[in-house]
Amino acid sequence: ISGIRGVFGEDINLKDVLEFCNNFSSLIKSKKCVIGKDTRPSGSMVKDTSSAALMKNGIDVFNLETAPTPVIFREARTYGAGLVISSSHNPIEWNGMKFIIDGRGINEQELPQIIEHQEILKSRIGTEFDITSSYIEDAEKIIGNIENNPKIAVDIGGGAAKNYAPELLKRIGCDIKILNEELTGCSRGPDPTSDELSELISVSNKKEIGFAFDLDGDRLVVVKKGEKQTPDVTLGLGVAKSLELGYKNFVLSIDTSISVEKFIKEKGGTVQRSKVGEANVIDLMLKNKAQAGGEGSSGGFILPEFNYCRDGILTSGLIASMLGTSEFNEIVNYMESYYQIREKTKVDSNFHDKVINELTSKISKEYSEINALDGIKGIIDEDSWILIRKSNTEDIIRVSAESNDEVKCKKIVRDVLELVNQSYDKVR
Repeated sequence: ISGIRGVFGEDINLKDVLEFCNNFSSLIKSKKCVIGKDTRPSGSMVKDTSSAALMKNGIDVFNLETAPTPVIFREARTYGAGLVISSSHNPIEWNGMKFIIDGRGINEQELPQIIEHQEILKSRIGTEFDITSSYIEDAEKIIGNIENNPKIAVDIGGGAAKNYAPELLKRIGCDIKILNEELTGCSRGPDPTSDELSELISVSNKKEIGFAFDLDGDRLVVVKKGEKQTPDVTLGLGVAKSLELGYKNFVLSIDTSISVEKFIKEKGGTVQRSKVGEANVIDLMLKNKAQAGGEGSSGGFILPEFNYCRDGILTSGLIASMLGTSEFNEIVNYMESYYQIREKTKVDSNFHDKVINELTSKISKEYSEINALDGIKGIIDEDSWILIRKSNTEDIIRVSAESNDEVKCKKIVRDVLELVNQSYDKVR
């Protein structure tokens, strides 16, 4: 929903960039747009082309040059619109554009206006300005200062977080060791969730914690005691800190760990569930005036008063401020008693809906409670669930499950994957 991405020079070309940015101009009521890019080799070409298309249509462009996605989202609140040149955690040869209106990513209703050609009336040519961001100072005010000077390893992954995450962590009182500051010679790939992060794991053994960012800095992976933590743990730690700060109303995606929901409720908070996807989480947050939340599958913690996007940089600071506290240990221990599996199986997208319909009739007989908010979620008991969803971008169906019993969780996933494949064979 949030925008366009693909292999640069194949799926997406500069001609496409001109067209999509021309169409995006029709949504920019403020006539102002902040723009920034990550560190991909094609970034400057795409950013300059995007700026030209916007200025042609009378939009003033405010250039952050290389900046993380959360920083661009933050500044877009001031200017009314924003454009991120990035394809997040995708391989280096990819690139793309995330479109921001009123500080939030575009929604399902706005996306067609960017896809379909817009005739823009000729107007004055916009002006480009170079700007800096107050992101670090603003984040510092929310996090506060840390007294115990925790030792932290920060793996930039050669991405756009390099001038922001280390500086924020230093400012709040952390002792920082930086890894992979530049893309050249980087020891890992752009996606920290799928990478082994062997260098960070090695270095962080002598530190209190390790943080790894993707190329545009919205995704954060936590390494603790020589092990990568699950994305749900990253989200859970952000949630625990927000509870400590007094926030009570949360939105979580439907695939987020039940342990996060239970923890919130035990602390007197409320939880509502959204469809999977950052844009869907934020949409429900805005509708229900939620104070915090996020998406477990991407470790994406969201604090709406600060940013309408998952913010790996802010989250790293919030987690750092909890190190050594009872709250940190409590949420980690709480979540360690739950086991999650996220799998996928190949299914031609032309058959996705038929497979899901076939599965619904089968699964509704298996489980006492079925939730059809996003795909099919079967509630097995208070500690176990299964979720089957079609991918919006790939020829796959995703199967996610959780339980407080590892053997049980593996069996649930194995049985459901078999059901998916049987249903696919039947409807073909």
